[in-house]
Amino acid sequence: MVCFRLFPVPGSGLVLVCLVLGAVQSYALELNLTDSEKATCLYAKWQMNFTVRYETTNKTYKTVTISDRGTVTYNGSICGDDQNGPKIAVQFGPGFSWIANFTKAASTYSIDSISFSYNTGDNTTFPDAEDKGILTVDELLAIKIPLNDLFRCNSLSTLEKNDVVQHYWDVLVQAFVQNGTVSTNEFLCDKDKTSTVAPTVHTTVPSPTTTPTPKEKPEAGTYSVNNGNDTCLLATMGLQLNITQDKVASVININPNTTHSTGSCRSHTALLRLNSSTIKYLDFVFAVKNENRFYLKEVNISMYLVNGSVFSIANNNLSYWDAPLGSSYMCNKEQTVSVSGAFQINTFDLRVQPFNVTQGKYSTAQECSLDDDTILIPIIVGAGLSGLIIVIVIAYVIGRRKSYAGYQTL
Repeated sequence: MVCFRLFPVPGSGLVLVCLVLGAVQSYALELNLTDSEKATCLYAKWQMNFTVRYETTNKTYKTVTISDRGTVTYNGSICGDDQNGPKIAVQFGPGFSWIANFTKAASTYSIDSISFSYNTGDNTTFPDAEDKGILTVDELLAIKIPLNDLFRCNSLSTLEKNDVVQHYWDVLVQAFVQNGTVSTNEFLCDKDKTSTVAPTVHTTVPSPTTTPTPKEKPEAGTYSVNNGNDTCLLATMGLQLNITQDKVASVININPNTTHSTGSCRSHTALLRLNSSTIKYLDFVFAVKNENRFYLKEVNISMYLVNGSVFSIANNNLSYWDAPLGSSYMCNKEQTVSVSGAFQINTFDLRVQPFNVTQGKYSTAQECSLDDDTILIPIIVGAGLSGLIIVIVIAYVIGRRKSYAGYQTL
């Protein structure tokens, strides 16, 4: 976590800003806004990123994901007064900004609206854009929260309008903070209310050689990532997480019915992100090598364990699920992706295609060696021939010895 010093925001006292730098590209922000008496008046912590589809000069469309934009400022964030409600204002580069407005009623307060502005004149972010300028997308939310309650939404929330998709997760926010103290009473969003509280976990306290009891085979889920109106990544797999933390080993089966997927596709990299009420993010990052093959290069995870602690691991130097570009990778048998000594993923009924998806369907699959039963045939034949040769040699040796014994008798 990188924390910046306290600095003044005009009309709103001091702001403490912390930017959490993770392995994935997204905003992880924390804002503690104080009034003139240095009492907290608004608190927020959240993650977000944006996907924008735009037209290029050659009349084709491209999609970009706006995530890490460097230095973030909060000019214009205010606690609110009798005339104006509280507001969070974020700037992350020339022409890129995000604003959340809050209003208050007798017994509730509301996240009233948000707006996101982006600059298609930024050639780095929007190369070859046909129309250049600052565009703004406004969304009315009217999410009502009881006064003096902290709003929580760990689940992924998606807003889509005018070729812009906004993703929000791990949201904590309280406006109109009473007596300068953020509330411990939480008001959950609907998705968190309907999600399962936690997956069933088998936990043991192992000796150095003890492993947790295996769980049943996980249900396979189907996940996809879109690039505009087209599907650019497909994945079908059952996932079983093996986690060791503080000498406690856990086996967790991911439930695809309560798991959400997002991601992004680029020419040489692709990201599939899974999240749920307990999984903040589970990222699978694919890459192209030698311009003709793809593979799983990186896995990142951050999730809540049953004891309330957060487990986080990242590894960007993997080499799994290798297949030619234009094909998919398939492995129906159980396969293990070893991310670290403390974290492994068992996959079942796996099929992935992170590049060159056509008409939303898988291309011809390259099967893993575990599925290739044809290799058993030469092995069996070879073993049989080897056994036959050994029997012949033994018989020959025994026959020769009997022959020698006969000559000696004569």
